[in-house]
Amino acid sequence: MKLPRETPIMTLPNVTLFPQALLPLYIFEPRYRRMLRDALDSNRMLSVAMQKPNASRESPSPVAGLGLIRVSVGHRDGTSHLILQGLARVQVQEALRYRPYRVHRIRPLEPPPCDNVKVDALMAKVRELLEERIALGLPFPFPVMSPAKKDNDAVPPSFSPKQILHYLDSLTDPEQAADLVSCAVLPGANERQTILETLNVEARLRRLIIFLLAEIRNKRQAEGR
Repeated sequence: MKLPRETPIMTLPNVTLFPQALLPLYIFEPRYRRMLRDALDSNRMLSVAMQKPNASRESPSPVAGLGLIRVSVGHRDGTSHLILQGLARVQVQEALRYRPYRVHRIRPLEPPPCDNVKVDALMAKVRELLEERIALGLPFPFPVMSPAKKDNDAVPPSFSPKQILHYLDSLTDPEQAADLVSCAVLPGANERQTILETLNVEARLRRLIIFLLAEIRNKRQAEGR
């Protein structure tokens, strides 16, 4: 699929869009209604950027997710529910216009080569920590991409922890696996954005492991273990 050089940008607090992930959105602001109509009439693509923390005005983070509108359901009051499927990480470059909504130039971001032996060892550690999360009863709060997902699904599918582990084992691309886990388990917006902005797959997995270890430690402390 050919990616555009410019795209509408939807800036949202505490929201990240990972490649291959599913993101449900409720569109109600007039500018975003217009953005949705225009996107549906063109390539069905738009980007979602997290609002920079503590910024006094709308400020998209420098790395965003480019998404494809898979489902869009309009309502009588002009609002819509839609589901975006993440396509790629993109660098948000200069703004081309601000009204009626933001349009920015974007640049797709690709990971540098990695050490496969180290990455395999890190992935094994991630899987071990996911199994520990399951044993502790920690949730998998976010929807993720499913190989069996149909475009006409009205809502994102939900998955049991065992299904996520099974899906993880079926992946041969460690980058996709790291993104899947980050999307599915990290509750903190800043942690998810950190992973989104980390291009090096080995570094991404190391950071993911740090986040998972902290979550498990906090859970054990809360239970007095």
